[in-house]
Amino acid sequence: MADEPRLYRPRDRAVPHPGDRDLTAALNPDQARAVTFGDAPLLVIAGAGTGKTRTLIHRVAGLIERGVAADRILLLTFTRRAAAEMLARAERLVGSASARVHGGTFHSVGHRLLRQFGAAAGLPADFTIMDQGDAQDLMQLGRGALGLAKSNKRFPKTETLHWLYSRHINTELPLDELLHRDTPQFLEYQEQITALFADYTLRKQERNLVDYDDLLLFWALMLEASPSLQARIAGLYDHVLVDEYQDTNLLQARILRGMCTAHRKLTVVGDDAQSIYAFRGAHFRNILDFPRHFPGATMITLAQNYRSTQPILDLSNVVISRAEERYTKDLFTKREGGERPWLVTAKDEAQQTRFVADRVLQLYESGVPLHDMAVLFRAGYMSADLEIELANRKIPFEKWGGLKFLEAAHVKDVLAFLRVSENPRDEVSWYRILMLLPGIGDSTARTMMAAMQERSWDPDAFTHLLTPPKAREAHRSLAHLLRQLRGIGAADASGGAKVASDITAVRALYDAILTEKYDRPEARLADLDQLRTIATGYPSRTTFLAALALDPPSGTQDLAGGSESENDTLVLSTVHSAKGKEWKAVFVIWAVDGWFPASRSIEDPDELEEERRLMYVALTRAKDELAVVYPMQVYGSKRSADYSFDQLSRFLDRGVRATMQRVVVEDTEAAVPAPAATAPEIDLRALMRGRFGGTS
Repeated sequence: MADEPRLYRPRDRAVPHPGDRDLTAALNPDQARAVTFGDAPLLVIAGAGTGKTRTLIHRVAGLIERGVAADRILLLTFTRRAAAEMLARAERLVGSASARVHGGTFHSVGHRLLRQFGAAAGLPADFTIMDQGDAQDLMQLGRGALGLAKSNKRFPKTETLHWLYSRHINTELPLDELLHRDTPQFLEYQEQITALFADYTLRKQERNLVDYDDLLLFWALMLEASPSLQARIAGLYDHVLVDEYQDTNLLQARILRGMCTAHRKLTVVGDDAQSIYAFRGAHFRNILDFPRHFPGATMITLAQNYRSTQPILDLSNVVISRAEERYTKDLFTKREGGERPWLVTAKDEAQQTRFVADRVLQLYESGVPLHDMAVLFRAGYMSADLEIELANRKIPFEKWGGLKFLEAAHVKDVLAFLRVSENPRDEVSWYRILMLLPGIGDSTARTMMAAMQERSWDPDAFTHLLTPPKAREAHRSLAHLLRQLRGIGAADASGGAKVASDITAVRALYDAILTEKYDRPEARLADLDQLRTIATGYPSRTTFLAALALDPPSGTQDLAGGSESENDTLVLSTVHSAKGKEWKAVFVIWAVDGWFPASRSIEDPDELEEERRLMYVALTRAKDELAVVYPMQVYGSKRSADYSFDQLSRFLDRGVRATMQRVVVEDTEAAVPAPAATAPEIDLRALMRGRFGGTS
C-alpha cells in the first residue's frame, strides 16, 4: 500500500465587511422580500428556474448578518451535496462564519441528534445504520426464522415486504389500508406480515441496528413523547430552513412542527407543481396545507424564471394550469427570443429514435455540446432502442441510474468487516462475511451466528466457536483480522488514518477472495483503493460508515465530492432523476397515453395529477430548445407484426398544443410509384356483387 495520505486543513476565510456588499442587490423584489423577511413562518413558492437556491442561500446569509448565531441555524436539504453547495455559496457572502450553520439531509441531522440524545430515549449511542439492502437482508433472515420463506403459497418477496414496511412508517397509513390499496393480492397474509414486521423490529433492537425510517421516526418520537427532550432538541436552533418542501413526507412534517413549536421561525421553499415523489412517501398536501399547520404564515411567490425562454414557459404554464389543486403562478422571463417548442409526430419508435439522434447531431454541429442536451423519459426501459442507435452512431451518452457504488458487492463486503468491528451484534454483516469464506455455507453461517447470539454477541466469542474442518483455516484468518481491527481501533486515535488502516487490514484477507471470485478484478480493486483514500477524510470509523449509509454516492467520484464528469456525453435520464437539472436542449420522448402518463396512474386521480406534475418538471428542464416526441404506432415487440395506434398524451390537449409548433418526421423509406393510368382488365366490385346475387 502507498504511504498514508496527509490531511490538509483549509484556512478560515475572512468575513467580508458588512459595508462591502448589499445582500439584496442581485435579487429581484420577490427574492429580496423572502431574504429580508422577519421571524414568522414563511412559505416561498418557487417556480422552476426562479432562483430558489439563491434565495435560500441569501436568507441564511441575511440571518447571520442580522446577528443570528450561525450554529443556531438549521438548513435541511434532500442531498448532502445540495447542503454543501449552499453553505459554500453562503460562505462567499458572509465568510467562514457560515461554515458553522448546521446543514444536511433530514436523515443525517436525525442521525446526529440520535447519537447525541438517543441514550436519554433508551437507544445506545453505538448503533449501526442499515442501508436499504441491509434492511431487506435482515427482514429475509426473520422471514426464514419464521418459516415464511418456505411457504408453498405466493408470500410477498422481501423487497415488497420492506417497501410495505417503509411506506407504513412514512405515510402513517395502517397496514391493512396499504394492503387493500396497493397490494390486495397479499391481503390473506396480513397476519403473517404483521408478525414479520414485529420480528424485524425486535431484531433491530436486539442487534442495535437502525434503518433509514428509524432515523426520522425516532427523531419525531423524541420530540413528541418527552417535553424535556423536545425542549433540549428544539432549543438547539433559532431558525429552521427547508429546501424542496414539496418532497417532504408526513413524518418530516411532524418533525418540523416539533422543532418549531416554541419559536415558529420556519422558512420552507418549494414548488407544489414539482411534487413528484409520492412513490417515496412524499406528501403533496404538506406544501398546500402549510398555512393551516402554521397559522399566520406568510407566502411569497417567485415567478421570474432565469432558465427558459418565454415560449417554453408558455407551454409549461398551460400544462400545469390544468392541475386540480395548486398555488397559482405563471412563470415569466425577461429573456428575449426563442422559438416555440416542437411537438414531433413520428410514425413509430424507430422513427422517433432516428429523429432524436439526427437532431442531437444537428445541434452538436451547430455548437451545442452533448452535455448540454438531454433525452428524458417516464421510465428507464423507454430508452432501450435509442441507446442502441446512439451506440451504432458512436454518439457518447450516459444514462442516469443503474448500479450505485455502494450497491457493488465488493464494496459492501469490505464495509461489512468494518461494521462488525463497530457493532458486533450486526447480524446482517456477520452473515455477509461468513458467506464469503471457503468452507462456510448458509447452514454453518446461521449456526455460528446463533452461537454468538447465545454468548450475547461477545466480540471474542467468534474466536472460540467450533467450525467444520474445511472452514477452520478461514475461521482462524477471520478471527485474527477481527482481533486486529479491535486493536487498531484501541491503539490508533488518528481519525481518518485509522479508518484507512482498517481498510488495509481487511484487504489483507479480502483481496484474495475478490481475485478468486472475479475473472477481471482490476476495476474492483481500484474501487477499494479509492474507498481507502476517501476514508482518510473522516474522523472515525463511526462517522465514515454513517456518512456512506446516510447519503450513498453513485460512484467514487461522487463519494469524494468531485465535480461532474468532464467528458462530453449526451444525458439520457428518467424525469425523476432529472429534477433540479437543466440543459440547453431537451427531448421528451414517448409522450403517449399509457406511457406518459403511465398506464397504472390513469384510473387514479391523485396519481394522474402527479404524472401531470412530472410532465411539467420534464418541460421546465429546457433552457433554449424543447422537443416533445410521440410515435403513432407502437409494436407489441421487435418481432411482432401487430401494432396499435396510440393516443398523444392527454396532458398535451388542444390548448397546450396551441403553444407548440407541429413537426412531422419525413418518412424517407422508398415510396412505391403510382401505376400509370390504364383501362381496367377486370371489375373487382362487379365480381363481388355477383358473388351474392347482385347484378353486374
